[in-house]
Amino acid sequence: MSSPVARPTLTVLVFSHRPEVRESVITAVGRRPAPDLGRVRFVEAEGIAQVLAAADAGDIDLAILDGEAQPTGGMGLSRQLKNEIDDCPPIIVTLRRNDDRWLATWSQADAVLVHPLDPLTAAETVADVLRRSTALDTAIRG
Repeated sequence: MSSPVARPTLTVLVFSHRPEVRESVITAVGRRPAPDLGRVRFVEAEGIAQVLAAADAGDIDLAILDGEAQPTGGMGLSRQLKNEIDDCPPIIVTLRRNDDRWLATWSQADAVLVHPLDPLTAAETVADVLRRSTALDTAIRG
């Protein structure tokens, strides 16, 4: 009988100036978005400085940024992170309107989620982005 393989805990940063938005993201994604991934530990950020510090330190495996955050939205923050951090973690941007998905292309986000968040779609999207990131890390270290 084989023992289950221990998977590392993944750290996901959730950014929004509104606590209810952070809570909705955390609830939708859940602590285990997919059976083949480790558990998720969420780190909440309500300000840009927290996001920049965590991403710069390499402390996170994924960032989920509120595209509607004030005063600076997650799309602008995503673009800044992608352009300024050498080993930038993958980023998912959340939007209020499906019609704004095109802006995510400009923001260089790896994926987009649209409110109201569907738990199945949110978990699948997070799992896909984390898998791609892990596969890329493995290929680079190789």
